[in-house]
This record gives sequence, structure tokens and C-alpha cells, in this order.
Amino acid sequence: MAATETLAAVSGSLGSIGYGLAAIGPGIGIGIIFGQGTQALARQPEAAGLIRANQILGFAFCEALALIGIVMPFVFGK
Repeated sequence: MAATETLAAVSGSLGSIGYGLAAIGPGIGIGIIFGQGTQALARQPEAAGLIRANQILGFAFCEALALIGIVMPFVFGK
């Protein structure tokens, strides 16, 4: 097999593949936030307001990472 042969050609936007991989992080983060928040609410129901406020703040930060990730292929694209 010659070294110059192409085994697979990649065409299209690699930015969309990059974003798909980058969206894994915020997805895991959001899952951890709400999973641990549910456990905290089960352990201390009297602190529901504080726990829920912290959950929403953490969710907003994780979602901001995902939105920044979706914009970056357009910023650095061709």
C-alpha cells in the first residue's frame, strides 16, 4: 500500500464534529449538577431554596460553555 493513498476522506465542516465532542463536557456537568442537587434536596429538604438557586446558577454556567462552543466554529471557520 502506497504512503500517498487516501484511506478515508473527510469532507464537510470539522467544526460541527468539534462542537459535538465539546458538548460532552457541559452535558456531563449538567448531569452532575442536577444529580447531586437531587441528592442534596433529599438529605436536606429545608434548604430547597438555596440548593435550587445554586443548581440554576451552575446550569447557567454549563449552558454558557455549550453556547460558546457552538459559536466558536463560526468565529474560527473559513
